[in-house]
Amino acid sequence: MSTSSQSRPTNRRVNSLQKTGNSLARNSSRSRAKPISYNDAYLFALRVAYLHHLLQPRAKRKQYVPAPKPTRKVGEIVQEFSYMKDPKNQKFPHGFMSPLEKRLQGVVMGSERLPGYNDAAVKRTFAEAYTAFSEIGFRKRMDKERRVEDLVLIFYSNAIKALQKGKAADDDSWKLLVDRHVALFVRLTSATLKDHGNDRDKPELMGRLKKLESKLLTNDQDLVINTSDGAGGTTIEVTIPLSYDVKDMVMVQVVAKIFGLRNSQVQSDIDTNKNFWTESAALSDLKSYQHCLNANTKRTLTSDDFDVEEGYQLWKKSEIPEISQMMAEILQAKPGLVKASSGSNTNKPLPQINPSSVAQDKAYSELAKTISSPLDEGPSYGFDQPADMSALSIEDDQPSRLFLEESTYTFIPPEPRAYYRAILTHAMTFDQLHAPQSETVGQSPLSRESISLLNELCVRWRIPEFSRLVLFLDVAAQKFLDQEIGLDELDTAFEFVKNPPPDKRVTLSSASLSSYEQAHWTILDFALYRQVLLNLHEALLRELYELLQHCYDSKPPSPGPVLVILESHINNDPSFSRGAEELEEFMRQLTDGLQAKAATVYRGYLEAEVPQNQEEWQFYHVVQLGKSVVKLCERIQKRYRKNPEILGVNPFTILVETMFPSFENDANDLIQRILHVAQSKNSEVDLQDGFDLYKELVEIRRIHHASLPERPFAFHIEGLLADFVWRWIRVADAKMIDLVDQAIKQDQFQVRSEHPEQPATDEQRHSVSIIDIFRLFNQTADQIYQLNWDDDITYAKFMTALSKSFGIGLARYCEVLEQRFTKEMDRLSPAQIAAAQQTKQEKWMQLAKDAWSNKEKIEPFQFYPESFVKLNNIEYAIQQLDNLEKTMNVDACAEVLRKNAPPREKQRKPSKYVFTIKIVEGEDLKACDPGGTSDPYVVLGDEYQKRLAKTRVISRNLNPHWDESVDITVTGALNIIATIWDWDTFGDHDFVGRTSLKLDPAHFADYMPREYWLNLDTQGRLLLRVSMEGERDDIQFYFGKAFRLLKRTERDMTRKITDKLSQYINSSLSLDALRHLMNRGISASVSSLWNRQSIAPTVSPMDIENALKPLFTYFDENFAIMKQTLTDASMVMVMNRLWKEVLVAVEGLLVPPLADKPSSQKPVSQQEMDIVFRWLELLFDFFHARDDETGEVMGVPADILKSPKYHELASLNFFYFDTTENLIKTSERMTSATLQRAAQQKHRLSAPANLGPAFGGFVGQASMRRAKSIMLSRNLGTMKKAKEEKRKEAQAEPNDDMILRILRMRPEAAGYLRDRSRQRERLAASAAAEMIVRQSLAAGGGPQFGRNNLPRR
Repeated sequence: MSTSSQSRPTNRRVNSLQKTGNSLARNSSRSRAKPISYNDAYLFALRVAYLHHLLQPRAKRKQYVPAPKPTRKVGEIVQEFSYMKDPKNQKFPHGFMSPLEKRLQGVVMGSERLPGYNDAAVKRTFAEAYTAFSEIGFRKRMDKERRVEDLVLIFYSNAIKALQKGKAADDDSWKLLVDRHVALFVRLTSATLKDHGNDRDKPELMGRLKKLESKLLTNDQDLVINTSDGAGGTTIEVTIPLSYDVKDMVMVQVVAKIFGLRNSQVQSDIDTNKNFWTESAALSDLKSYQHCLNANTKRTLTSDDFDVEEGYQLWKKSEIPEISQMMAEILQAKPGLVKASSGSNTNKPLPQINPSSVAQDKAYSELAKTISSPLDEGPSYGFDQPADMSALSIEDDQPSRLFLEESTYTFIPPEPRAYYRAILTHAMTFDQLHAPQSETVGQSPLSRESISLLNELCVRWRIPEFSRLVLFLDVAAQKFLDQEIGLDELDTAFEFVKNPPPDKRVTLSSASLSSYEQAHWTILDFALYRQVLLNLHEALLRELYELLQHCYDSKPPSPGPVLVILESHINNDPSFSRGAEELEEFMRQLTDGLQAKAATVYRGYLEAEVPQNQEEWQFYHVVQLGKSVVKLCERIQKRYRKNPEILGVNPFTILVETMFPSFENDANDLIQRILHVAQSKNSEVDLQDGFDLYKELVEIRRIHHASLPERPFAFHIEGLLADFVWRWIRVADAKMIDLVDQAIKQDQFQVRSEHPEQPATDEQRHSVSIIDIFRLFNQTADQIYQLNWDDDITYAKFMTALSKSFGIGLARYCEVLEQRFTKEMDRLSPAQIAAAQQTKQEKWMQLAKDAWSNKEKIEPFQFYPESFVKLNNIEYAIQQLDNLEKTMNVDACAEVLRKNAPPREKQRKPSKYVFTIKIVEGEDLKACDPGGTSDPYVVLGDEYQKRLAKTRVISRNLNPHWDESVDITVTGALNIIATIWDWDTFGDHDFVGRTSLKLDPAHFADYMPREYWLNLDTQGRLLLRVSMEGERDDIQFYFGKAFRLLKRTERDMTRKITDKLSQYINSSLSLDALRHLMNRGISASVSSLWNRQSIAPTVSPMDIENALKPLFTYFDENFAIMKQTLTDASMVMVMNRLWKEVLVAVEGLLVPPLADKPSSQKPVSQQEMDIVFRWLELLFDFFHARDDETGEVMGVPADILKSPKYHELASLNFFYFDTTENLIKTSERMTSATLQRAAQQKHRLSAPANLGPAFGGFVGQASMRRAKSIMLSRNLGTMKKAKEEKRKEAQAEPNDDMILRILRMRPEAAGYLRDRSRQRERLAASAAAEMIVRQSLAAGGGPQFGRNNLPRR
């Protein structure tokens, strides 16, 4: 900043705004409101446009000047046609005049395609000739005589007439064009003849015409542009004279268009004033302006017009070279002014223009060149060489200051800024109205022609570059305020001013407004710019307010353009400032407006969706009202997702804050009223309406919590609508049994194979009934999932109730399926049906035959595919129930209820108890069949003669193993009666024996399992294993109960299948089969009776294998049938069960069952032992089915085959042939070690496994190992884990059970067996008492609880 500006004590930018009357600025219009008239603006714009035309560089053209040649007249040249040999050839063809006239008409109309005929003078000549040719008399003569010379001469005379028009008497320039025009006519005639094919008929005529054309061109250049000089000729540049016609003045035509005047009117104004609007007047204006600039008069800008002195000096420094350059441009266009000035001022030379002065400010010099070079080819204000401006002394006569201030200009208006603004307004209006329809938004607000005019005005009137841009923005803002332009046009105007395009031809200046430091602006420009921003800011805020009042409409206008202008062009501008209070006031008003709008919209929704009559209110209306609210919120949230706040106001938050509390209160009142009306009418609201309402309310609550986290929801939705869910669960529970029955009824239990010729996959081997049932379960659970219930405790209770209902459905399914399965499996074979039809005598005869032949006829059982599909269904149900357990998140639900359960002292004791009774085995039963055996099965009933369970039939066995379980739910003590029957194919079943047991929950307060050897009232005894659990309303309990039921059904159905094969297994692995193999037939048996000293016959390995071939064949036949229908998992399960039957049969060959009395069974020999173990090895390989080549296992995995029973059999080799004394010592050692381990692990709640169900003889003996709990069966994972633990436990600790069974075959060990039985009784009683004490201490003397929080008495 200069020193003078730094010394100023005050800011004159502010002072000037307060003391506008004392300002010496040139533009007094800022203190006057006098408008510029339309005519004044037009005249000053016309002056500058006309001056621009006068100063345009004169165009030049090349003209060929041929060398002087002797000239000949046209008449003489034409006479040569009369010397042609054939007179007929010199005439035109008949009818030639018509096509020739059409060609002449084409020349006149400008449609002739040949070059050279589009010149205006040529058209006038041909028009004159066309008129002469059209004369009737001449036409008749030409049609008759058809001579060439007549036609050419007539055209020649008319050409002279046309070219002489408007020429001065001494002007001979037209004479050179006569021969040229005649030559053009001759060429057109030749072309017409050629186009009609006459060039072949009249070749001589065509040659003469060509020669005539060349002779006519002797004194002229060729008809088209010829760049060669020719022989003896020259080419010179000729300056085209200045045209005073408006149509040749481009910028004048722009003025006429802007002001809406015709060219004739503008031509009249130019003709009237062209003697005053001269180059000399323009030069005089510049001289006067230069004098005023140096004299610091108010006719130019002064230092008082600038805030700082530095700004004024920079402006003045740029003005001086530009004024000199403009003077030079005028002198270059009118050199005569230099001569005139030098003639009158020879004694006052001025130094030449210093080119360095122009380069002092390169930016402004380039700017001047840009402004002076519009888009079209306009004048260039630069010049090649410095002109002699010695006559342009600014010191001529040194006019006085008063004279300078009162003098007037010719081209510069008295108020340049006001005039410029007025013309700019007219230009912008014109361009706005006449903009092309295809012009896209964002184009320049001014056309290129208007910009050229405005540039010329600014240059001639010396308006600074920043003033031009500020005035442009002022006009654009005023048009926006007057609603003449929109937001897009206003944004384009800002971009046009602040970020001009790089193309210099379409900008007001070469630099943007931001490139000029505002401190160097004039005070008036700064004040005007700031006022423009303030006015626009206020208007845009009003516009924004009005736009946002429609933000909740379906298709509102976007506030984006307003915000873009506010943020990009106004708020970020350093000249603009706004107070915080103003912004807060706008935010408050906008918030109030949006709240009122939101309330209005909600009232509209309420009136549209909810009837006026309260009796007509339904949940549907609340749902629809909620949907309208949610839909609007989602639409607003999506609409303002990227920019949620607008100037600090969030329309979405205001909507939620205003609409949601109203809706919540109204919804609560509506729901309460609807429920009250329904209750008074003894009716119920539709369940689906309740679910739909809940979903809608939950969505509204989600939006509420997300937007208003600190404000609670108006009411508790779950508490209000939970009854609908409970009603729905009760309805589903009531329909469950019927739906299951319907699913079973519709099922044919067939494999669902789409291609019968191809084997079905495992996924297709279960039928539709189980698919429908689990689809029902999943849909029922999905109904609760989809609610997104927000109350975890209530949700867990819902899931618990559903699990109970699912368990009921599965129980029904298992019951019906097992009944059908049992009926299919217990059907009579064809042989049995035939036997049933025999007479009594025939039956005895058949029995005698069978006994004499000692042959049992065992045929493979004909299994139904439907039976196997039922087993597949149970296996599929187990897998689907496991998936459902995971989907329902059973453990999490149980944990929620556990954490929120009431204190233990307030918990109620279970009202129901579940007893699990396992019918293990029978011993020494009564034989009822003639063969000395029985086919026993057990029937359980209660004291009210209600049948509770029935086991399968074990054929031909007096020591049967059933291992079947049944669950019995009781509310108090209950006596159960176990009756054993002998199954007969025909006739009534025989009674074997009966016993009873009292199930009293008080006796099972410790929830420990017990074993009961119950003596039958006839002969033998029955082993029952009993455990109890409290019936609980627990989701894990219900799932565990359902899993255990499915597994039990699966196991029972598998047993029924394997029972059909077990008879043959027992026959093939019986003692008789073993002895038959040893004796090798009847002959060997008879010889052995007489020969006591004979050596036992040897048995070859082949004989051993052949003994099992019938069994393997039997297995293969049955497995082939099963493989067609059973899934892989079910097949493995059946084979595993058969393997257990094999192990039991092998075990029965070697040792008797475990008991406390000696057995009548005799031990086998060493050779027989070897044969049995070889059989076991062969059977293991058969069931394992390992491919020798690939190593792939096709059967049961080895880890399953090597069960604890398998390992027990393998241990027989160590003890079987040992002495009784050693066996007793080994048993005592094992027992002692077991007691020591038990003493070291007193913290465990259960005694070692070998103290449990392995041995017992007294009634009610307690097993100290915890029985299988329902809670351990709640999913496949817990079941698998429990099974693995049992397996590890059985293999980890040594067990002397097998030794005790061997000792039963030693009569001398009877005393030891009796002592061991008493010892076990004492240990079991002691362990049970100790555990009860521990549980009592752990409970603190209060109520006792066992595992899984089960209450104990």
